[in-house]
Amino acid sequence: MSSPSQQPLLQVEQASMVFGGLVAVKDLSLDLRAGEILALMGPNGAGKTTTFNMIAGALIPTSGRILFEGRDITRMKPDGRCRAGVARTFQITQPFHELSVVENVMVGSMVHHTSLAETRKEALTYVEMVGLGAKAEAPAKQLSTGQRKRLELARAMATRPRLLLMDEVTGGVDQKSIPDLVALVQRLHGEGLTLIIIEHNMRVISELAHRAIFMNRGEKIAEGTPAEIAAHPDVVELYLGEAAHA
Repeated sequence: MSSPSQQPLLQVEQASMVFGGLVAVKDLSLDLRAGEILALMGPNGAGKTTTFNMIAGALIPTSGRILFEGRDITRMKPDGRCRAGVARTFQITQPFHELSVVENVMVGSMVHHTSLAETRKEALTYVEMVGLGAKAEAPAKQLSTGQRKRLELARAMATRPRLLLMDEVTGGVDQKSIPDLVALVQRLHGEGLTLIIIEHNMRVISELAHRAIFMNRGEKIAEGTPAEIAAHPDVVELYLGEAAHA
């Protein structure tokens, strides 16, 4: 795992998200350095995906601000953030089922091309990168869950991000496919990608993340290395339970 830079790539400053009377995220602050992998952890409803939505631009924080490369992007639309270098994947994959694998990835590549031929050429490189070369012309609806995760990653990478937000890296993927998926993420990170991941599998977090933040009910409860988070008494009580003690 390569070492992160000391320069903040992303800064979230006292960000809150309130829906009516529900506080989904409260006064969240975090810094992410270029080259770092940060894991967001916590039980369902902790505010992890809402945090992603604020960073990606799907939601505008009720208060606070978000900086990317020192630039205030708090109110920037999602397409502007994509062009600036922020991309994301989703917990529930959302491919265009009737399009082929390569056509799905071309949707991401179009951000940087006007030529259809160049778009397709670049899209194929990302299809190959994620190990779907043999499925390039197959309809996306024929893919397994693990393959759809790879397609989602290829689509995001086709936008040429500097920061990738990955929601549930291994969610729904069979156990035997997880090591290859982890290795793929590590390879992309090794090529210079900065990541924030949402993940429940503690082994995966330990293999990927430099640092982790544990959230509960919209608030940051603990921050540290994956080992420090796993040993934190509040985390053990709220999330890991008796299995962590064992």
